Amino acid sequence: MDKKKVTALDVAKLAGVSQPTVSRVFSSGMNVKESKRERVLAAAKQLGYQPNALARGLTTRKTKMIGIVMREVQNPFYPEVLEKLYEQLSEKGYHIIFISSINNQIQEKEIRQLIEYSVEGVIITDALLSSNAAERFVQNDIKVVLFNRYIQGENYNAVFCDNYSAGYQIGRYLLNKGHRKVAFISGPLDTSTTIDRKNGFEKAFHEIGIVDYYFELGNYSYDGGFQATFRLLDQYNDIDAIFCGNDITAFGAIDAARGKGLLIPDDISIIGFDDVKMSQWVNYSLTTWKQPIVEMVKNTIEILLNQINEGIDAPQVKTLKGELIERNTVLNRNNSSNYF
Repeated sequence: MDKKKVTALDVAKLAGVSQPTVSRVFSSGMNVKESKRERVLAAAKQLGYQPNALARGLTTRKTKMIGIVMREVQNPFYPEVLEKLYEQLSEKGYHIIFISSINNQIQEKEIRQLIEYSVEGVIITDALLSSNAAERFVQNDIKVVLFNRYIQGENYNAVFCDNYSAGYQIGRYLLNKGHRKVAFISGPLDTSTTIDRKNGFEKAFHEIGIVDYYFELGNYSYDGGFQATFRLLDQYNDIDAIFCGNDITAFGAIDAARGKGLLIPDDISIIGFDDVKMSQWVNYSLTTWKQPIVEMVKNTIEILLNQINEGIDAPQVKTLKGELIERNTVLNRNNSSNYF
């Protein structure tokens, strides 16, 4: 026979208090005499009572739950981000409702699920926020922060790396290493992340009069990078460097180039973006642009909790700098480097 679950009423009977008193002890702790509080805690310990956080939240209107919407869980960058979000939110006493979105845009059932769980805020990483979704969140007083992207012309909270500056500096870096026949493998063209990295990269080459470069869509995936590199190498035999929109694309590009019999970086240089843990693996040892994940996560949570707890309504946008991490996938073709 299953053991009966201990309820707040059981604790109240053992402690000789009312059920609302038990609820107050485990919610705010206010307006409860110390003697009663001690009896309630002793009874709860004796009975093994564990309060229901969700039910308590519905009473106090503070569920301490944050929704995280993430689409590209195959991209190692985002599991690393999720780990940091979990760590920092847990330290502050918050719980996570994780939604792995299967579409580019947040779907109605996902919005409904977050609302049903009475989340206080939502962090959206690589899924697109529609105007309808934004309106639903506002109607239900759910605060939202976009992570690693922003929406041009819209006033949403956002925290992201300065992708334009990073793309520009990557372009400068390759130029200073003597590369002139370069290719760019991008992610989806409708995101601020791709647009800014692409525009910054182009600017570096336009400044010295190079207006054309090779381009392929890679969709921020290993297979996308692999197939895009095959297409590039099949069409052009003079490419000396490839800038990949993120690291997992770069891993695909490296394996594709090796499959073509090319040596990295002797025959072709490859540079990524993110600096995920796999970038350090000996098999890749990828030169890449490091996104400041810890700082990005910290700022995201700070903005979200300030809006939840301090009543701050004005949209906040935080742009953070990253840094170049040099490893072994970019060759110095002119035997001198004046970068930085």
